[in-house]
Amino acid sequence: MCYIRVVRIVSLLPSATEILFALGLDGEIVGVSHECDHPPQARSRRVVIRSRISNGAPPGDIDRMVREYVSRGESLYSVDAEALVELAPDLIVTQDLCHVCAASPDDLASSLTRLSQPPRVLSLNPHNLADVWADIEKVGDATGRKERARALVTELEKCVAAVEAQVRRLEKSPRVALLEWLNPLYNGGHWVPEMIRLAGGEDVLGQEGKPSFPITPEQVIGAAPEVLLIAPCGYNTRQARDEYLRTSFPLGWETISAVRDSRVFALEASGYFSRPGPRLAVGLEALAKIFHPAIKVSREAESAVLSLAGAKRSAQAASL
Repeated sequence: MCYIRVVRIVSLLPSATEILFALGLDGEIVGVSHECDHPPQARSRRVVIRSRISNGAPPGDIDRMVREYVSRGESLYSVDAEALVELAPDLIVTQDLCHVCAASPDDLASSLTRLSQPPRVLSLNPHNLADVWADIEKVGDATGRKERARALVTELEKCVAAVEAQVRRLEKSPRVALLEWLNPLYNGGHWVPEMIRLAGGEDVLGQEGKPSFPITPEQVIGAAPEVLLIAPCGYNTRQARDEYLRTSFPLGWETISAVRDSRVFALEASGYFSRPGPRLAVGLEALAKIFHPAIKVSREAESAVLSLAGAKRSAQAASL
C-alpha cells in the first residue's frame, strides 16, 4: 500500500477511533461519530455524523424504525457536511459491514462532493477476528504506523493464545447462547461465535463469520444453553442487565439450564463484543472467565461482566 502523509483524520466508526488512538494518532484525529467514546479523549473531537434514531428509544421501537428506514432506502445517519468542509480531512475511516451499526461510504457520498480536496476513504469490513486484526494493520498502513500496528496485533494475538492455552486443558465446553438484541431476539454474529469457541464454549445459536439473525424464544429454550449471555449491541453491563430484567419471556424460559442454575450474565457489549477493535481480546478473556471461573484473566476482563445471579425480573415478565 502506498502511504500518503496523513495529518487530519475523521473516524466515523467507534472501533476505528479506538484503533487510531491505540496507534498513537491522537493529534491527527479531528472528527468522530456521535458514538466514539473510547478512549475518553475521543469525546473532545468534533462530531461529524449522528444517528437519526435516538438510542434512548425502547429496543422494539429502535428495531421498527431501523426496518422502516431500510425499507425506504434511507440512511440511518445524518452527516454534518459543513463540519467535514471545515475539517478538510485527508483520511476518513468508516465501515461497510453493518449499515445499522455505523455510517457507510454511501452515507458520505454527497457530502464528499463539497470538499475541494477529496479525502481518501478507508472502509473496514471485518467478519472474524483475523479480519479485525488485519483491519488494524490496514489502518496502520494508511497512516504511516505500520510497525506499531503490527506490534499491537502481535500483542492481541498473544492475549488470545494465552486464553486458548488455558482452556485447551479443560475437558468440558459449556453450551452457550449470546443474545445481541432482546426485542426482537437476535443471536450474536460475525466474530462473536468464534470468540465463544476460543474461550472454551460452544455457541448453540450463532455461526462463525456470519451476521446475526432474528431468533425466537422457543429456539433459545430448545437450544438448552448452560450459559446465557445478554449483550445488546451498544449497551454496557448495567443497561444490558436492566433490559433483560424488563423483557417478557414465554412459559418455559425458566426451565433453561442457564436460567435455572443462575448462569446468566450481562456483558459490556459496546466495548468488548460489538465493536471490532482491540478490546475484543479482553472480551474473549471475559468469556473464558465466565465459562471456566478458575482460569486467570486480566482485571479489565473481569469488569466487563455482570452476573445476574439472584436478579429478579418484573412480575409481568416472570409470570409469562
